[in-house]
Amino acid sequence: MYRIVAIDVRSRREGRDLRKVGFYDPIKNQTYLNVPAILYFLENGAQPTGTVYDISRKAEIFKELRITH
Repeated sequence: MYRIVAIDVRSRREGRDLRKVGFYDPIKNQTYLNVPAILYFLENGAQPTGTVYDISRKAEIFKELRITH
């Protein structure tokens, strides 16, 4: 099982996470995403990794994302 976390880019990889926002279990094919938390971080400039982007796209999170420039 993999945790999906928001982490400050200035932190080391094993650094403290800002917040746990979900998990992914490829063996059981289960995913849990805290959508409001993920949207908050994305709207405030967070950049998902490729894997997290793919998981989020499949969960259609980006349809709910409204970034105003």
